Amino acid sequence: IAEQHAVTLAAGMACAGAKPVVAIYSTFLQRGYDQLVHDVALQNLDVLFAVDRAGVVGEDGATHTGAYDISYLACVPNLVLMAPSSAQEATSLLQLGYDHSGPAVVRYPRGVAIEGLPVVDINMGESHLLRKGSKVAILNFGALLAAAVEVAASLDATLVDMRFIKPLDSNRLEQLLDHNLWVTMEDHAITGGAGGLVAQWLAQQAPAKCPKLINLGLPDKVLAHATREQVLADSGLTAIDIEKTIQAALAV
Repeated sequence: IAEQHAVTLAAGMACAGAKPVVAIYSTFLQRGYDQLVHDVALQNLDVLFAVDRAGVVGEDGATHTGAYDISYLACVPNLVLMAPSSAQEATSLLQLGYDHSGPAVVRYPRGVAIEGLPVVDINMGESHLLRKGSKVAILNFGALLAAAVEVAASLDATLVDMRFIKPLDSNRLEQLLDHNLWVTMEDHAITGGAGGLVAQWLAQQAPAKCPKLINLGLPDKVLAHATREQVLADSGLTAIDIEKTIQAALAV
């Protein structure tokens, strides 16, 4: 186990003209954080981090939960941070990150790999509008998209697959300011997560016309050793629970 060395090795390879890919679990990248900052990001090197086991990992246990990577990566200069919502999108964002000039991170959950998926064109920093509704806008970051689709259809809500945590798609967010309620969803700790970055954007860019904001994600506690489905249910992140939360907010 030599995560620190792996990151520094990748930095050296990038300095020599290679384009290395560091394939690593979210929880293990914590061990190489100093090297990521000082050896990769400060030099703005072309290193792609393929961050596996991001979010809830189920039976892998509490030590492998990848609930903190957005918190410790979003603040790093020069770094692009992406969260695909599907295997198809993961394929495309990994290619985009590899082609990008500078450090890039793609965070994705534990799951079964699907080979041979075509790469589709995705512009850097551009989200994907999946559904146009009214009043409620759901901003999904990553692996909870299936639940988001179900809830959006039930509530006639706008649904955006954000794709990018850093940079946020400011143009898309500006288009959603006419909604009454924004709901962010992420397979990550609420504290320090993507929802907090959206809240920061709202506070800085549109203080006079902020919609109400709900951040949904993993609670501020050690997650139990259970199946992914059970952990999400315990965290209130099933479609039924999410819809109840939104309905309660709309009733206030």
